Amino acid sequence: MEKKNLMQIKDLIYVIRGQKVMLDQDLAQLYGIAVKRLNEAVKRNLKRFPEDFMFQLTNEEWLNLRSQIATSSLSYGGRRYNPFAFTEQGVSMLSSVINSEWAIDVNIGIMRAFVQLRHFINSQINITEELAQFRRLLMLHIDNCDNKFTNYDENIEHIIEVLNNLIEKPHKTKRIGF
Repeated sequence: MEKKNLMQIKDLIYVIRGQKVMLDQDLAQLYGIAVKRLNEAVKRNLKRFPEDFMFQLTNEEWLNLRSQIATSSLSYGGRRYNPFAFTEQGVSMLSSVINSEWAIDVNIGIMRAFVQLRHFINSQINITEELAQFRRLLMLHIDNCDNKFTNYDENIEHIIEVLNNLIEKPHKTKRIGF
């Protein structure tokens, strides 16, 4: 899969029930098969898909997600049931039930998208930890300074205030899912 496709796949990963998932309809489209065929393959192999690999969205989850993504209306031949959501492990397991060269290539791209997303999240956590450590060092420095450097202390306190704001309110990133 090329980079452009990885970016498109990342847009299809949502956070539902605290897990990064992909919907059956998006996976079927990526694999080039009908949603019905994907779900039939899964149902024939249900033992491979425990709840931590796949789950069906509740009405509330589906309505909430539908407001964020374009889906067809029920009155115009759209879905009659709530979609299935596949975790990273569930998507990986799909490669064993949908066996085609195309499905294998798509699965590799999806796994890479999940890995890149995990690396991005980890890098954000590391930045926050480094800022917190920097703040602690500055606080130690201020505590050890004499009072004769008042302007110096005020400037450092301003820096600490800015760091505190960054740590407590990290910059907004694109929200995934709901």
